[in-house]
Amino acid sequence: MTDLPTIADIHQAAERIASVVHNTPVHTCRTFDLSTGCRAYFKCENFQKVGAFKARGASNAVLSLGNEVTSVATHSSGNHGAAVAYAARLSGKNAQIVIPEGSNRLKVEAIRQYGGIIRPCAPGMRSRQSSLADVVRETGAAVIHPFDDSLVIAGQGTAALELLGDLPDIDLIVTPVGGGGLISGTLLVAKSQNRPVRVIGVEPATADDARQSFRSGTRVTIDAAKTIADGLRASIGERNFELIRTYADDIVTVTDEEIVTAMRFVLTRMKILIEPSAAAPVAALLNGRIADHGKKIGIILTGGNADPDDLPW
Repeated sequence: MTDLPTIADIHQAAERIASVVHNTPVHTCRTFDLSTGCRAYFKCENFQKVGAFKARGASNAVLSLGNEVTSVATHSSGNHGAAVAYAARLSGKNAQIVIPEGSNRLKVEAIRQYGGIIRPCAPGMRSRQSSLADVVRETGAAVIHPFDDSLVIAGQGTAALELLGDLPDIDLIVTPVGGGGLISGTLLVAKSQNRPVRVIGVEPATADDARQSFRSGTRVTIDAAKTIADGLRASIGERNFELIRTYADDIVTVTDEEIVTAMRFVLTRMKILIEPSAAAPVAALLNGRIADHGKKIGIILTGGNADPDDLPW
C-alpha cells in the first residue's frame, strides 16, 4: 500500500497533538517482576485524555482536517468514539458516532459528554461499517476510521515514542491488538530505533484474527468476536495487517479468564483500574505466553474505562 504511515508521520503527529493529550506516566510493579522474571514498565494510557490511548490517533486525524470540514464520523466500541468526539469538540466540528447496542455504559456516556451524536447499530463489524456508510451518505461527514487510517496509526504511535524516549533500553514492547492501530504505530517506532526492539501483540483467543493473519500471511477477519475485551473485538485492518506482517515479532493469545485475573492483579497490586482490553498483555506475561526473563519490557495499558458497577468478578 502506498499510503502507509512512516516514522516521520509519527514525529509530526507528536508535535500536532502535544497540547491536547497527556504525556502519560510509566509505572513499575515489583510483584509483577517477581511473578514473570522480567522488568516491566507500564505505560499508563489509562490516564490519557478520554481514559484511553485512542485520544492520540483521533486527535491527530481530526486536527489534520481543514476548517472546511465541519462534521466527522466513525464507528467504535466506545473509546475511539469518545476520542473522536473530544477532538471534534476541540476543533469546532460535529461528531457522529456509530456504536453497537449493549456497549460499555461509561464509554457511551463519555461520547455524549464530549458532544458526540450516538448512532446505535447491531453488534458486529459488518453492521458497524454499514451504519457508518449510512451516516456518511446522510451527513457528508469525513470518516475517522478507528484503526485502518494512516493518521490514526501515526497518532497511536506517539505512545511508544514517549515510552522509548523515557526508556531507550527497553528490549520488547507488548500491546493489545484489536483493529491494529496501536501495534502498527508501535512497530514503526520500535523498528526505527538504532537497536533492536521487539514488538509482540496480544489478543483474546476468541478474537484471534491478527494471530491467524500473522501466521498465514493472509488477512483474516472475524465479524462479531465474543470476548470480554470489548476494545479487541474488531478485525485487523488492511494497513494494519501490512505493517504487522512486515514488522511484528509475534502475536499471542490469552483467554477471557486470564484477562480477568490480570485485570484484578493490576487493581490489587498496582491500585490501578484498567479495562479488559488493557489487561491482555498483562495476562500474556503472567501466563507465560511471552518468556523474556531478565528483559526490560514495556507494556502499554491502553485504557481505564471499566465500569466499576459491572466489574467481571
